Amino acid sequence: MSPHAVPERGIRCKTLLLAGEPPTRENLDVLTNTIAERVARYLEKAGYLVRDAESSYLDYSPEEDDAMNNIVGASVTYRLAFGPNAGKKALTLQTVPASDKQAKPNELVSKQSGFSLHAGVACKSNQRKKLERLCRYITRPAIANERLSLARNGDVIVGLKTAYDDGTTHVVLSPMEFMGRLAALVPRPGINLTRVHGVFPPNSKLRKHVVPVKPASEKKGKPAKAYVMSWAQRLKRVFAIDIEMCEKCGGPVRVIACIEDPEVIGRS
Repeated sequence: MSPHAVPERGIRCKTLLLAGEPPTRENLDVLTNTIAERVARYLEKAGYLVRDAESSYLDYSPEEDDAMNNIVGASVTYRLAFGPNAGKKALTLQTVPASDKQAKPNELVSKQSGFSLHAGVACKSNQRKKLERLCRYITRPAIANERLSLARNGDVIVGLKTAYDDGTTHVVLSPMEFMGRLAALVPRPGINLTRVHGVFPPNSKLRKHVVPVKPASEKKGKPAKAYVMSWAQRLKRVFAIDIEMCEKCGGPVRVIACIEDPEVIGRS
């Protein structure tokens, strides 16, 4: 909710709209305002948000002496958790003039109370490659390595993809402050990081229309099963490591075992 919170915890929401009329700018404004109001109402009820007649701000002060809770508390309130500047906001560099430009009326982008909703990207059901690129963008990491650099004094400079309206282009953190921001992004054990709604849950009647399936079997009466990638295929897709092809001859390789014990690996 603030441009000075990089890198911070964030909420990414992907929505699938079935065939129908595209949303209008007015629809987006109403939806964004509804989301902002409901989230703010929930945070206020939980004691994380303080609102008055003039302004609102996040307030997260854990009672128990828990290091991780203190790190998260500093993160959501846009403060630094470590070092001599603990409790203060991070240093930002504003290298371009501030901008007060507003979205064009025909742009499917809405900004309300610190929330933004973008509905300008769409793909048809048969455009699987475009859908994959969109999903890869949505699931991108919290911070890009190519936007990180070191200052002469050892501080970490986080470059922003685009300048904020107030002219901010970089956020400067000491190494310890930067580690504190990253630590706030580390999920606790046992937390479900992926929540699916609408047509994506397994029990949804519409899931079969949006999840790829294997080609229909040659045997009549045998239903097609949902396509699930093997771990070797996922390794190739994510890290570009193809363990199913021989490095010497280029022929196919059959995986017969997966050895994870360091002692066994060391004896091989």
